[in-house]
Amino acid sequence: MKFDTPATTNPIDALKVVGQPIDRIDGPLKTTGTAPYAYEHHGEAENVAYGHVIGAGIAKGRIAGIDTAAAGRAPGVLAIVTAATAGPLGKGKRNTATLLGGPEIQHYHQAVALVVAETFEQARAAAELVRIDYLAEPGAFDLRAAKGSATKPKESGQTGPVDTSVGDFAGAFARAPVSLDTTYTTPDQSHMMMEPHASLALWEGDRLTLWTSSQMIDWWTDDLAATLDIPKKNVRVVSPFIGGGFGGKLFLRADALLAALGARAAGRPVKVALHRPLVPNNTTHRPATVQRIRIGATREGDITAIAHESWSGDLPDGGPETAVNQTRLLYAGANRMTAMRLAVLDLPEGNSMRAPGEAPGMMALEIAMDEMAEKLRIDPVEFRIRNDTLVDPEKPGRPFSSRPFVECLRLGADRFGWSRRDPQPARRREGRWLVGLGMAAAFRNNLLMTSAARVRLDAEGGVTVETDMTDIGTGSYTIIAQTAAEMMGLPVGRVTVRLGDSRFPVSAGSGGQFGANNATAGVYAACVKLREEIARRLGFNSADAAFVDGEVRSGNRAIPLGAAAAEGEIVAEDAIEYGDLDETYQQSTFGAHFVEAAVDSATGEARVRRMLAVCAAGRILNPKSARSQVIGAMTMGVGAALMEHLAVDTRRGFFVNHDLAGYEVPVHADIPHQEVVFLDETDPISSPMKAKGVGELGLCGVGAAVANAIYNATGVRVRDYPITLDTYLDRLPEVA
Repeated sequence: MKFDTPATTNPIDALKVVGQPIDRIDGPLKTTGTAPYAYEHHGEAENVAYGHVIGAGIAKGRIAGIDTAAAGRAPGVLAIVTAATAGPLGKGKRNTATLLGGPEIQHYHQAVALVVAETFEQARAAAELVRIDYLAEPGAFDLRAAKGSATKPKESGQTGPVDTSVGDFAGAFARAPVSLDTTYTTPDQSHMMMEPHASLALWEGDRLTLWTSSQMIDWWTDDLAATLDIPKKNVRVVSPFIGGGFGGKLFLRADALLAALGARAAGRPVKVALHRPLVPNNTTHRPATVQRIRIGATREGDITAIAHESWSGDLPDGGPETAVNQTRLLYAGANRMTAMRLAVLDLPEGNSMRAPGEAPGMMALEIAMDEMAEKLRIDPVEFRIRNDTLVDPEKPGRPFSSRPFVECLRLGADRFGWSRRDPQPARRREGRWLVGLGMAAAFRNNLLMTSAARVRLDAEGGVTVETDMTDIGTGSYTIIAQTAAEMMGLPVGRVTVRLGDSRFPVSAGSGGQFGANNATAGVYAACVKLREEIARRLGFNSADAAFVDGEVRSGNRAIPLGAAAAEGEIVAEDAIEYGDLDETYQQSTFGAHFVEAAVDSATGEARVRRMLAVCAAGRILNPKSARSQVIGAMTMGVGAALMEHLAVDTRRGFFVNHDLAGYEVPVHADIPHQEVVFLDETDPISSPMKAKGVGELGLCGVGAAVANAIYNATGVRVRDYPITLDTYLDRLPEVA
């Protein structure tokens, strides 16, 4: 189905099921521990062996030699896989580094060997006996030091334009009566999802089945086939449940490839999980940034010039962190410039982490907007409203499909009590505590992606949906069931949803907050086709047929839905395709974050007290699961603001705090009352569902809102994240 214009008659608009806060249908499986995650597929393969991954002990150089003799003689060992024994390997198009290193080493903890044994404990013990000699080479590990050698990266579909320019930024900035020129930094960050990367591989002849933890089934199937140099049709990837991803499981990783290689070498099914200390250095991470923002404005507060430049690092052939994305679209200004530069760093691969681009970019831009508002002596909310735009500022002929940004700001300010904020910093005290309010805009683009599904109707009137869409804890099972139930006139309990299998039609997958809208739109398209076939078989005109309460009705006729399949199951398959819709309209999601923070004037301890997010993301398909997504994102934003960072050893080139003991994330005690408000909005341009993504919108801007609240509390501006107490303790106001 090609979607170009809003559907005039749309069964989804009935909203009997879609839009309701239905409990997650996978909830009972997860709360009872019966949902099988990647390492827990016990019945699918017999006589399973276990693999233990060995990561490189240097960041750059070569392997001079590997001695596996002692390990090979260890109890229970079945096989040892290295680059020398694995045979020729290709490379998936979505991996920057090779997944099995040797003899060249591209980054620290790059997988260099897999030991396979009867038990995990035997494999781990034998791995300690493998001796590897390295020839280390000097590397570049410090973004600040490498910034001067950064170059213009290659343009790709993921990065978009590397540089943009509209008008005369330099001239307008020089002429601006009020201006700001400031640099901000964000650190390397790790996804740190609860479930580590894990896979179970089974060969049956020349056919491979991989049970794994993947956000994007088709990407993995494609890249695994390319790496193993086998036909794609010979690879099946299965991932029904995923214990978190945040972008860290978008791309094929070493556990999957090594499980396949280990199973082939051992002649048995093999399970491989990356032990926690291996995850930050072996897999991808959010790369650090250095961001320079310049804003020029009239004394009345109208932006006349705005520029955003970002530097990040990655391995050779890697890509930049697209931190300038939101600045191209969020605020008006006739004279504009953005640029991204990429330094070659010999750190592990930098890549997508929840809201890549906008999450770190908003952490800088939204502090800059507050700093500019203070220079102008304008309230930060009003300054943003004054510089709103209804069209793409870089392409004035292209309108937004919807843009209720100002409504989010005003509603949020009213609900949060923003009018009680003292614009003069460090004036509100509660005993030892300095208390302040901060806010920031929320912004994330809405991405359109082709997505397909298959629907089946049985003689009992039940519907089954099949699509390779994944559920990373976001509620995909439930909103897909709601979509099919609404389209077919059934309760959710009569719909069975099967996800995460490469045998099913290719969906949008989970990531970039594009999953919900596109995947449900694909189910919508398949249900339209199924409705047409059911109507034809029952002798109805499909345009007049209503699917209600398990029946098909038209005029004075009503026939049970299952009657159409009395002679056999009816199957329909289709996909949603958008053509050039995203070129005609700019599609984005908007919101506003408000934070109250308190800082101990003696110790510098910062505590977040209250949080509010107002989100405009089209139709909310399930308010309960959407709220969970947003409060999780808000929590992640607190972590990014106050504690999360991968500490780089700039001598040896690795992330030192590579486990959950050293990499700090927020816990329950860190998170206060959180309120989420969804604007009552539908976007008929976005899809037949009239929805957009929301899971990453809840993160974008939170870090800056926390930073702005701390500034309002203390009068101390911190521009380098995370905002730990040592970054401002010596500048706090004296205790009264």
